[in-house]
Amino acid sequence: MHTAGLTGEVTEAAEAATTSGTARTAEAGAGHRRPGRPRSERADRAIIDAALSLFAESGPDGLCIEKVAARAGVVKATIYRRWPGKEDLLLDALAAMQAPLPQPAGQSVRDDLVTVLSAMRDSVADPARAREFALLLGEGAKYPRLMARYVETVLEPRREVIRSVLRHGVASGELRAGVDIDAALFMLTGAVLARGKYEPGSFPPGYVERVVDELLLGLAPR
Repeated sequence: MHTAGLTGEVTEAAEAATTSGTARTAEAGAGHRRPGRPRSERADRAIIDAALSLFAESGPDGLCIEKVAARAGVVKATIYRRWPGKEDLLLDALAAMQAPLPQPAGQSVRDDLVTVLSAMRDSVADPARAREFALLLGEGAKYPRLMARYVETVLEPRREVIRSVLRHGVASGELRAGVDIDAALFMLTGAVLARGKYEPGSFPPGYVERVVDELLLGLAPR
């Protein structure tokens, strides 16, 4: 394997995916911003936290700007200067929940997949995040625009990190040519997300490593 070249390529792909998602979310926020006094990071954090707590309590239907303002200790105008409505606020709040995925080192497909999936496991193992994610999925049919934007701005950049690892595994010869990248992506992430959804807090030691090893048996060159 051409380790040096592969390391640079995977890192660049990961950085591009992460930057792309961050930029889209930032652009969305910037587009919502209106003229006025400079933004307060403390107020932003209070509003995001209030939106998430209300969402966790009652889902999207129970989230309204008036309640968010009251819980955050701000006036409604402060929120409307930042977000046009509750859907935009909720999207940014859900995006803020997601910790950035670690950048793959690019030296081993197995190690990179274990690193990335371990970070995902830690996120879904958090009971608060698991409940909010379950609520979002359960209510998604009522809010197709919200779900579409969530997939585009939050999920897709994270998926692209894993796709980049798999693509470069094919290029390096660690994985066989012709691998279905998206099928492999969803098998990997599904094994973590599904367990986190239905059995939160039940990840046994070595679970992520076993998931990766079992899948790689099927993706290895023949």
